[in-house]
Amino acid sequence: MHETVPLSVLIIDDEESFASTLATRLELRGMEVRTAFSGKEGLAILESWSPRLLLLDMRMPEMSGIDVLRIVRARTPALPVLVITGHCSEQDYDAALALGVQGYHAKPLDFEEVMKSIRSIASSGTAPVE
Repeated sequence: MHETVPLSVLIIDDEESFASTLATRLELRGMEVRTAFSGKEGLAILESWSPRLLLLDMRMPEMSGIDVLRIVRARTPALPVLVITGHCSEQDYDAALALGVQGYHAKPLDFEEVMKSIRSIASSGTAPVE
């Protein structure tokens, strides 16, 4: 019998209510989700946990999404990353693409578009998403 492994997702976003709501919506779809409300907190989680996907905000205090993304790429270059942001400059967008993000979604999110991106990433690996 084949056992289904849930897709594991880390959300790094300083908007706590947004991140918590998004986490709940993903959990309702069978995903294992953890949230971090700062870049430093997210990087600390990545020290001890290896999610299959990172959802990353670009504009956060203390450490920007680009700063986080550079560190993530140095540590785990193959980790798929989807950017979720409400405020992003063209420079941030170009830098994120140069660092190999798999998708870019503006807030307010179109949840179905985000799910399409997540399904695409999941289908390229071993963890199915419903």
